[in-house]
Amino acid sequence: MANVKVTLVKSLIGAKPNQKATAASLGLKRVGDSIIHADDAVLGGKVKVISHLVKKENV
Repeated sequence: MANVKVTLVKSLIGAKPNQKATAASLGLKRVGDSIIHADDAVLGGKVKVISHLVKKENV
C-alpha cells in the first residue's frame, strides 16, 4: 500500500471543532507538522474534511 505525507499548512485558529479534532486524530498540532500514513479510505475521508488546511503528497 502506498504512503501519503500530510502536512498542516494553515492554522487551526478559527477552524470548526470537528476540523480541529480531525487534525488532532491525524497527529497534526501546529503549522508545518507532517505525518506519513498509509493511503486508505479512512485517511482520504479525514483529509477531505480538512482539505483546505493541509497539503497531501505521495511518498
